[in-house]
Amino acid sequence: MRPMLATAAEAPPRGAAWVHEVKWDGMRVLVDVRGGAVTVSSRTERDVTAAFPELDGLADTYDDLLLDGEVVAMDDGRPSFHALAERMHVTKRRQAEKLVAGRPVTLMVFDLLRLFGQDLTRQPWSVRRRLLEELELDGRSWHVPEVHDDGELLLRVTAEQGLEGVVSKRRTATYVPGRRSADWRKVAHRRTYSVVVGGWRPEVGSGASSADRLGAVLVGLPDDDGGWRYAGRVGSGLAGSAGVALLRRLRSAERATSPFADEVPRVDASGTTWVEPTLVVEVRTLMLTADHRLRQPTYLGVRHDLTPEELREVEEGG
Repeated sequence: MRPMLATAAEAPPRGAAWVHEVKWDGMRVLVDVRGGAVTVSSRTERDVTAAFPELDGLADTYDDLLLDGEVVAMDDGRPSFHALAERMHVTKRRQAEKLVAGRPVTLMVFDLLRLFGQDLTRQPWSVRRRLLEELELDGRSWHVPEVHDDGELLLRVTAEQGLEGVVSKRRTATYVPGRRSADWRKVAHRRTYSVVVGGWRPEVGSGASSADRLGAVLVGLPDDDGGWRYAGRVGSGLAGSAGVALLRRLRSAERATSPFADEVPRVDASGTTWVEPTLVVEVRTLMLTADHRLRQPTYLGVRHDLTPEELREVEEGG
């Protein structure tokens, strides 16, 4: 099963029909507790159980559970993806166990999808939440965070505390596995995003050498079907040595067609050299719009610690 996904929004919705949660800067996982064993799966259904041995203790809580949540690692008291990256890359259990003391993780549980063999996904959020709270899951390495009625207040508080943002959920919403739903809406404070590069355009100029200089890159974010959704064109920040180094890497990954699942606007596609989506870069932007487009993005650098596969797994939080 793949987790339900939220749509981007500019502000939390108002009214009693909605409830609001903190958006954590971590890795989205489903945790299956059954028959005395725990299996942890990423957003892309990759088995990451070995990376998080702290969660083994959930096998002693109940006989049959399926939990939705987010694994976070703390740095100076705040969730930090950079702190989590060291744990995410681990595939051997012994290595993960050595990291537990110095870089522990916590599972923030925000949904209950199965209980004692009963599928709860067709139940409204309010029913699933009540059952989750009745389980009283509060251990050293897992926690059920509070929910809030006032989304605007929570948005201000999370900004002051340096947290990632807010996820708002309709109380009557059922759980739709693997689908992005307007019944869940996310508002992020962060102004930086990790994106894959899917193409590049030369610098626009009068000299012949301008064709050999990087003018912009076309970037994407994970879509809901295992592909990449076009997120916009990034030109700012590519001048000088940064652009030269990036173009050198992109030239070795050229391909004939666009790697994006959706259609790239003609104004952006014109003159573009397409590349394999193998390189993750960091950009700063004014905001991510509701249709997942970066507004006025600026290139910051290559993410050497993050592969496209890992980006797909961590991009969706709550």
